[in-house]
Amino acid sequence: MFMSVCFLGRLATFIILCFLFSDSRSWALTPDDLRLSIDGKSKELMEINGKIQEIQKGLEETQIQGQSLEREVKKIDHSINQLNLKIKGGEAAIDKLGFEVELLESTIDETEGKIVKKRNAVSSLLRQIQSRDSDPLFIVFLRTRNLSASLWETQQLLGLNSKLGSEIKGLRDTQVELNNDLVQLEDKKEEKEFETSSLKSRRVIVEDQKEERKGLLASTKNQEKLYEKQISDLEKKQEEIAEEIEKLEGELRAGIDPSLLPGSRPGVLLRPVPGAKISQPYGQTAFALRSYRGKFHNGVDFAAPIGTDIFAAEDGEVVGAGDQDRFCFRGAYGKYAVIRHNNGLTTLYAHLSSQLVSLGQKVKRGQVIGYVGRTGYATGSHLHFTVYSSSTYTVKSSRVCGSMPVGGHLDPLQYL
Repeated sequence: MFMSVCFLGRLATFIILCFLFSDSRSWALTPDDLRLSIDGKSKELMEINGKIQEIQKGLEETQIQGQSLEREVKKIDHSINQLNLKIKGGEAAIDKLGFEVELLESTIDETEGKIVKKRNAVSSLLRQIQSRDSDPLFIVFLRTRNLSASLWETQQLLGLNSKLGSEIKGLRDTQVELNNDLVQLEDKKEEKEFETSSLKSRRVIVEDQKEERKGLLASTKNQEKLYEKQISDLEKKQEEIAEEIEKLEGELRAGIDPSLLPGSRPGVLLRPVPGAKISQPYGQTAFALRSYRGKFHNGVDFAAPIGTDIFAAEDGEVVGAGDQDRFCFRGAYGKYAVIRHNNGLTTLYAHLSSQLVSLGQKVKRGQVIGYVGRTGYATGSHLHFTVYSSSTYTVKSSRVCGSMPVGGHLDPLQYL
């Protein structure tokens, strides 16, 4: 009995040690399992994006209905729901990228194994050829007993050479395949790192939205009349700021030098929110005529869910970054960033929920510089995008809104 207990104890210890010291990869998912997991996460992301778009439609309908405390609270609630979905989508994207990284690492291990085998095959063929190819062909003919034997040995040598060529080509192709997989692996790792960073930013934006909702209800004491009074006072301030901006920029527009600008053509600038629809174009739009005292919209608005990535339109340097809500809440651009490019153009990105860039920072075309929001004078979540002639861009001190970025503005659509 004692012997049996000892044996079972040793067996249990052996099993535990085997588990602890075994290769961890033996417990990993198989390539087929990983592909199924990737497909599952892709479907999950599609479903989440569909829900985000549904909420966006509801938000746009709420904007058309006009302003009221109830609708404003509903907008914030919609924005929070969208952000929570984006966070869920970010988590799914990170999981998906993790599976893709694991699959690539598995593929790379397999490809490296193939390369080792092919190198061994090449080495073996080289040794065989060297042993047979030490004498010239006429010596081979002389040392053999008959012509057929000579021809057979010659064909064997030629066959080895042909096989060697095939193996070398296969080795090169496999090496190219490995290099491509290694590049793709690094890209996936960078993408996963970026998604992780974005996830943190969106969680901060959610908390900001919750604080905004809390502040709105506190300032209005949840009373519609108090909210209406706030809106009435705000509209007067917005009109005053719009008039001030239009006056300053009207003067600066007169100083635009066309010779310093790039030719008008698509692609000079990257679309800052790819796929987003234009909710308000440049110029004397119906909204501008109705809502701005200056009657002119100095940029293009891209409607998009709060927390959507905003991309730099071109390489350049950040020459402006701030939050005007600190000086005139809901009065102007809110959180914004300005980038001076090397092609004579300067771009403004306004109403951001969060900025990822700071003054003096160098940025690349397509780099994420912030997220779509509804800070400043914004009835709904969107990016306001202005293009200035760089020679006219400056920062003026506003009477009611702190530092104000202004310049001679151009129609962005001639460059996007």
